[in-house]
Amino acid sequence: MLEKRRQLPQEQSIDEDQFIYCLEGVNDIENEQLTEAQQSLEQLAMKYGIASIYKTCDTIEGLEESLNTLVLDDHNFKDYEIIYLVMAGEANSICLNDYYYTLQEIAEIFEGRLKGKILHFSNTKILDLDEEEAQYFLDITNAKAVSGYGNAFNGVSSANLDKAFFNLFKEDDDMFDVIEELHQRHYNVCKMLDFRLYY
Repeated sequence: MLEKRRQLPQEQSIDEDQFIYCLEGVNDIENEQLTEAQQSLEQLAMKYGIASIYKTCDTIEGLEESLNTLVLDDHNFKDYEIIYLVMAGEANSICLNDYYYTLQEIAEIFEGRLKGKILHFSNTKILDLDEEEAQYFLDITNAKAVSGYGNAFNGVSSANLDKAFFNLFKEDDDMFDVIEELHQRHYNVCKMLDFRLYY
């Protein structure tokens, strides 16, 4: 398979069907520095031909504005299967500029507007929702699923597993097949980071 790829560079062209929209929480959007998330997305584009848009935000208003721009103004919105959130936070919240916002509050901001999307959190925050919290978020936003990790960063970044996850979606549209394949190929890391999917 790899040999064939090397012989056919045209296969490297960007996949028009799928994009990843990455939003990273930073302390100050004015302070531009290359982050691990950006490097990961560049590798995804170079190695697997998966296009992405990367934005930073440092306030809840910035988060709302960025997602609103995507939802309302970007005519390719239907092509973004995954919204990748790289943000600090706790089990059921994100943290921007030392303020915590629950996923319920975020759900209400994006009511009905994330139809068919998978929101994937990197392990910069743990994701630990009870059934009611998860169901509320999915019902209010119309998202297809929320995924992330139950174990905190502890020196091991989820970036490589995130890339594997996104690449599997390029190969297969079925979310459950993707999750099964991810666990088969990367069982130890999935276990260590405690990969979770709420749907």
